[in-house]
Amino acid sequence: MKGGFYGLRGKELSLITIALMCTTFFIWAWEKTPLLTSLMPPQPLLKLSPDILVSKPLPSLASPESPIYVGKNVSPVAEKVIVNDQDELPLNVATPMSSAERSNQRSVINSNSVTTTDQNIEIHTSVSEEEAKDKQIQKAETVVSTQGSSSPREVDGEHKKLVEQVSKEVEVAMVAPVISPHTSSPVKGKDDRNLTMLTENQACNYAKGKWVPDDNRPLYSGYDCKQWLSGPWACRLTQRTDFAYEKLRWQPKNCQMEEFEGSKFLRKMQNKTLAFVGDSLGRQQFQSLMCMITGGKERHDVIDVGQEYGLAQARGDTRPSGWVYRFLSTNTTILYYWSASLCDVEPINKTNQNTHYAMHLDRPPAFLRQFIHKFDVLVLNTGHHWNRGKLKANKWIMHIGGVPNINRELALIWKAKNFTVHSSINWVNSQLPKYPGLKAFYRTISPRHFVGGDWNTGGSCDNTNPMSVGKEVLQDESSDASAEGAAKGTGVKLLDITALSQLRDEGHISRFSISARSGVQDCLHWCLPGVPDTWNEILFAQI
Repeated sequence: MKGGFYGLRGKELSLITIALMCTTFFIWAWEKTPLLTSLMPPQPLLKLSPDILVSKPLPSLASPESPIYVGKNVSPVAEKVIVNDQDELPLNVATPMSSAERSNQRSVINSNSVTTTDQNIEIHTSVSEEEAKDKQIQKAETVVSTQGSSSPREVDGEHKKLVEQVSKEVEVAMVAPVISPHTSSPVKGKDDRNLTMLTENQACNYAKGKWVPDDNRPLYSGYDCKQWLSGPWACRLTQRTDFAYEKLRWQPKNCQMEEFEGSKFLRKMQNKTLAFVGDSLGRQQFQSLMCMITGGKERHDVIDVGQEYGLAQARGDTRPSGWVYRFLSTNTTILYYWSASLCDVEPINKTNQNTHYAMHLDRPPAFLRQFIHKFDVLVLNTGHHWNRGKLKANKWIMHIGGVPNINRELALIWKAKNFTVHSSINWVNSQLPKYPGLKAFYRTISPRHFVGGDWNTGGSCDNTNPMSVGKEVLQDESSDASAEGAAKGTGVKLLDITALSQLRDEGHISRFSISARSGVQDCLHWCLPGVPDTWNEILFAQI
């Protein structure tokens, strides 16, 4: 009985040992063999709801380590964003940004806002390539047909709203092709140049955007436009040898500008008059427009009608106070009147050739008061003549209320200038009810780019590589705050060209001249064709 007990015990232990070894081997094989693991039932993916996500920082959907390229012809060239004309943020053009990243940038761009925190959490998407392609087509049709490309939203500090943006935009941001003027649209095969990127209820901020290369530029030849273009501004006629500045086009953010065509402009302005009233930069814009309309070609159907506006050149004058040309085919009149200060200037003693001049800060130019009823489009500007040197050289004495100014506040040049801008815009605004067909614009100041001094102290602008490369204007406010404040709340629109022109330091006349003489550099006026052409394109888009 004793031996039977021990014998039975040994058999049981052997069976148990064999069972354990088989079980262990089976578990090991299950974990190591892919075929066996494939037999496991699929595990459902964990999806976080917005309510859960808002309690954590939002992730960055496209990391620098794994960029997502959105187009066949897109090069992953690193760009930079212009931030209030001072700070710069790196931006990879080939990597679509998430809403959180865009919000992060906008919070930095806005000088009054706080920079958002870095994003550290990763989100793993389960969208396959085939699903992405399907969603690309559906999303592209919906987005382009209803609202154009996704427009940025202002940061409000609420993570929940940002998460909702992510859920709506992430699929399009990952798979939608880049909209480019040189690429065909994924929707119905239409050319992107003909697509309206905004809904009818949305207005395009043409001041926001970037400069892009365009082989279709310039819009006219600097060699040929001699009928309208002043020689010193035609840089093709100087010793300058680099002309890459002619090949850049302004691309507004989230919308397309209507392509400028001279014939289209004349049809739009048939039986109408467009007037530029301002300083020499206004004259550059005037000459640019004449070259753009004619394509730089000589036209015999354009006549000088300056006498109708009293702008015939007087004996002894180096040039008239303005120019007026009329296109007979459409009865379209384009004029420029020189008013550097944009206020009324009259001699104090008309019988004395050496008299000083009353500079009426509270009175618009007499020419404008006399002929505004004949204008359909009006573009005003002033700026660079507001300095002590110019006032002294021109013998201008500031007047208020018809008498010399005794207000110490207005004796400050910049305050006198701002007062005049407000006064002129307010006066034009008061005339709009009388002339409901008049569209009035105030063009913001054109930036200077003197380095190492001013125009008379050795300042220069020798750069030929455009500083605009890799930079983008994203600010909502104008860089010309005084002009923006003056136009706000009036019927006078702001033609905001300051920030976009600030990026084009290589486009000035610089040291080049027809005479090839060394001397003072011109870092104020622009080569034509050049930057002022863009001012007119933006103007054309708004009239």
